Amino acid sequence: MSNGVELVGIAIDDVDKVKAYAMEMRIDYGLLIAGAETLAMSKDLGNEGGVLPFTVVLDRTRRVVYTHAGALTEAALDAVLLPLLQ
Repeated sequence: MSNGVELVGIAIDDVDKVKAYAMEMRIDYGLLIAGAETLAMSKDLGNEGGVLPFTVVLDRTRRVVYTHAGALTEAALDAVLLPLLQ
């Protein structure tokens, strides 16, 4: 993507449901379908309550620099991403 940012959504659901949702919401980034084990991985990243959505931001060295459980506004995401793009 532009500016070196890449988005990947990870869904924990039935493939057909995810496809339908992606079309409905006009999602234009890559989506992976994962199993329940992904919730355990998110807990390792700080998502103690297993909340979805759960956002993880990695820097250019693939180090986790930000996590957020629950909905995330565009402004909040911009505040995290913009400094990483400098």
